[in-house]
Amino acid sequence: MQMKGKSTSIDIAHLAGVSQATVSRALRGSPLVNEETRRRIEAAAEQLNYKLDKNASNLRRMHTGTLALLFFEDPTADESHINPFFLSMLGSITRACALQGYDLLISFQQFSRDWHADFADSKKADGLILLGYGDYLAYTDKLEKLVAQGTRFVRWGAVLPDQPGVSIGCDNFRGGQDVAEHLLERGCRRIAFLGDASSHYPEFFARYRGYADALQQAGVEVDPALQENAESTERSGYEAMRALIMRETGFDAVFAASDLIAIGAMHALSDHGLRVPQDVALAGFDDIAMASFVNPPLTTILQDTRQAGETLVDSLLSLIRGESVESEVLPVKLMVRRSSLR
Repeated sequence: MQMKGKSTSIDIAHLAGVSQATVSRALRGSPLVNEETRRRIEAAAEQLNYKLDKNASNLRRMHTGTLALLFFEDPTADESHINPFFLSMLGSITRACALQGYDLLISFQQFSRDWHADFADSKKADGLILLGYGDYLAYTDKLEKLVAQGTRFVRWGAVLPDQPGVSIGCDNFRGGQDVAEHLLERGCRRIAFLGDASSHYPEFFARYRGYADALQQAGVEVDPALQENAESTERSGYEAMRALIMRETGFDAVFAASDLIAIGAMHALSDHGLRVPQDVALAGFDDIAMASFVNPPLTTILQDTRQAGETLVDSLLSLIRGESVESEVLPVKLMVRRSSLR
């Protein structure tokens, strides 16, 4: 194999049939690389006349071969709740790391802690993946500090103008449009929205804006009295739905900003003698596993967690290699089930 110019670890990886991360581990003598793979990599390096640069060697020794996933817990009274959507994401991220030859360190965090400083100073990992819902405005300054410190990180969340760092997120606006258009096609006109529609929760806010846009395009008034704040828990969804029912504004459909909110709302509707979908059509967002098994099965928006996990890991590894990385919006898909079929 003839190479033009100076050979790199990428060339070695291609010739040896392994990932670049495995090449880096083998060249620095990591015990995580088995002997057969190490010999194949060394043979490829020799064939390519690869010369180990001292500065590059020093840089490699600073690498840990580990990525850290900082998971921010949902705010619940007993601190026991984890959104099933994030469990699916966690599995996808773990698999994507394994395929790239990286270990994954998982750490549960609270927004109030100095996690931005702790992980930047500890050198426990080569880069960070930030995962979890919460008040975006409450930790934007910490993201800015990560950028200032030179910490390589990506986060799952809304893609916003001039935001600190790289974000990977789904098309929340399109998802909100799809749900509202579907409910309008089913003859619904008084469509309520359950979820915090403010800049504190930009993903929910984008879903609300998509919903409002679809209503306006159809010539249907967006009634502020049909919006009720809710966090992504069944209990919050139940209480928000109950508050809307007690308001007696009248509605024929509900779009919940997450599946957990929708499931809580479904129970509240049942407790007040309202049938889904005969009396009230209902839809959620996320397509968690439970959405298919509630009665009736829940119409929702699918976020592809496998694609999301792979994109988060690939983007972070590109940052670690010093490459330019842009934030990315991933497509969504409407999953129509019985809860919305009036």
